[in-house]
This record gives sequence, structure tokens and C-alpha cells, in this order.
Amino acid sequence: MATELLTPLPPVWGHGLRVALEVAATLAFALSGVIEAARKRLDPVGVCVVAFAAAFGGGTLRDLLLDQRPFFWVSHLEFVWALLGLCALAVVFLRQRHLQPTERAILWPDAIGLGLFTAVGVDQALALGLPTLVAVMMGVITATFGGVLRDMLCNEIPRALNDHRPYAAWSFLGGWGYVAALALGLPPWLALGLTVLATAALRLVSVWRNWQLPGWRG
Repeated sequence: MATELLTPLPPVWGHGLRVALEVAATLAFALSGVIEAARKRLDPVGVCVVAFAAAFGGGTLRDLLLDQRPFFWVSHLEFVWALLGLCALAVVFLRQRHLQPTERAILWPDAIGLGLFTAVGVDQALALGLPTLVAVMMGVITATFGGVLRDMLCNEIPRALNDHRPYAAWSFLGGWGYVAALALGLPPWLALGLTVLATAALRLVSVWRNWQLPGWRG
């Protein structure tokens, strides 16, 4: 599909919307990192490190591959301050309430972050004029790599690779959905919103219904 036939978010107000969505995605993945670090009973420094990796890992790798400088979180330091504030509030809240985070508690912020980062990653790559396949792959990388780093730091095999329930597959499908919506002439903001909702919803439903990708026999 020719990139010139697609119209990503316009530069006038599209940049602001993209930043807003990236903030939401960053906080969602940061929260998933806080919950996972709390499950592993890490100290406050460990909580911040895991949250940082979850929130910024995918976007940083995307910026490296796209040769974007400075990295998105360097040019928007409010992201870092918001992450640190979220970590501090979450640690205090969990301790005061004596809550025991569960693996299922990660599901919602992880799914929401997956949808948001998929849409933002694809749109940013399309705005640079990259081929659609590359743009979709940038969406998948942005949406999944932070979660992979989070799980590795917590000594877990990344959920995106081993739980057999579609995760990166939904991001890949959601990215193509965004491309198709633009090709059909939908306004970019609407295509972006539908991509976020569809990708997150598919991940949640696949966990709820326990949809499985083909596994190893024996």
C-alpha cells in the first residue's frame, strides 16, 4: 500500500494529540511496571527502574530504529516527572492499604498501553513517510518492547512471548487496522481512536476467553 495515499495526523494539532496519547500510554505501562515490581517485592529504586523500562523501553527502541533524536522522553521531561510521581504514589498507596498486587491486576494497564502505543507508533512512522509494513512493525515494537523489558527485569519470561494468548499479534493486527482505516478515508483522529479501542479490547477479550495461539505438542 502506497504511503502517499495515507494521511496520518496533521502536524498542526496532530502532534499535540500524539503527545497526549503517548503520555497516557507511558503512564499505563508505568503502572503495569509498578504492579509487577510490587509483586516481586522490590525496593523503591527497583520499582522506579522497572516502571521506567516498561514505560519508555518500546518508545526508545522505536526512536533508535527511526533515528529520532532526542528520544521522546528526553524532549518531554514531564513524562519522567509524571512517572516518578506515579511510582511514589503507588508505593505509598500499596503499603498503606496493605494490598497484594496480583498478576491479573497488570492486565488492564498493560492492555490499554498496548493499544495506545500501537496507534502512536504506527502514526509516527507513517508521518515520516515510511512504508506501511515498517510503520506497523514500529507500532508493534513500541507497544511490546517495554513489557518485555519489564518482565525480564522481574526475572520472568516475557508474557508477550510465552503465555500463548495473542499479544503482539493484536498489536500487529491493530496496526494494519489503522492503515486500513486511513486508506478508507476515515479522519486520522478517528482511525487512531478505533485502533486504540480495538487493540486493547481484543487483548482483554482474549485473556477473558482464554484464546490461545497454537502451542507445542507433547
